Amino acid sequence: MLFAAIDIGTNAVRLYFANVFLPKEVPTVEKASLIRLPLRLGEDVFTVGKISEERVSKLLKTLKAFKLLIDVYNPLDYIACATSAMREAANSKDILNRVYAETGIDINIIDGIEEARIVCAANNLNTSHKNELAMYVDVGGGSTEISIIRNNVLIATNSFKLGTLRILNGADNTNEWVRLQNWLMNFENNFGNIYLIGSGGNINKLSKLYGKSYNNVLSLEEMKKGYRHLKSKSLKERIEKMGLRPDRADVIIPAVEIFLLIMKLIHCESIYVPRIGLSDGLILEVYKKFIQKDLSLFKEKETFGKQLEMQKAY
Repeated sequence: MLFAAIDIGTNAVRLYFANVFLPKEVPTVEKASLIRLPLRLGEDVFTVGKISEERVSKLLKTLKAFKLLIDVYNPLDYIACATSAMREAANSKDILNRVYAETGIDINIIDGIEEARIVCAANNLNTSHKNELAMYVDVGGGSTEISIIRNNVLIATNSFKLGTLRILNGADNTNEWVRLQNWLMNFENNFGNIYLIGSGGNINKLSKLYGKSYNNVLSLEEMKKGYRHLKSKSLKERIEKMGLRPDRADVIIPAVEIFLLIMKLIHCESIYVPRIGLSDGLILEVYKKFIQKDLSLFKEKETFGKQLEMQKAY
């Protein structure tokens, strides 16, 4: 079953097509196609508090193109969500209205807690092993979402205004770093024994560059080594010699710094990188809604059929 998701992020806007299938009755997402455009809406929001007309125009053109592709691919259903940049933009309501009027796309702005829940639900990982707690960390352009799992049950989640593009623009607040550290201390009794799981484009790239490809695990030492290597290169060298995309070559540094801080605070020696993120979670969200809607229609038809049989009996 093919579904689509539009993810309007702080750094990039994505159109993701994916198939959902059910091995062992567990919904699993398999990528069919991904289109990603680095519009960097957050650069405006973190500097002037709203999204500029120039970027709004690019966003509208992008979403018009996305809608045409959705019409061609013809998925069973699709969903469109926006995160940190749109949450904080003073002109977000106006933008949403313009998008709907010009494309028919109804964008839902999700808060940080909902974003964390969606990312967490997408992973379908069995975390009830030797580690009592599992911690999902998703680092985006505008915020970092953290979810805590015990025995496969979500027990805590939080969102922090600490994102890569926000940091690059000097819009991060010292109090937010303190809030992150204080919140993590709630799980101090488990420090040194937390199963850490990372998501987001930057940790995915780090894992590919410096981690173990056979198990998607990135050790603390490998991450430190990667950080030193990246820092030793100029932005131009990261792009031209390492082959990083221009919109990845700068934000990858603050992303590593966020992960390193968290790993240091919780005394963690490695991080698992399943390379699953918000877009996968959004696919599962629209899949579940489609199934529920389909089930409701089936029940209505079944009820209607029974009513017809009763009428015929009379």
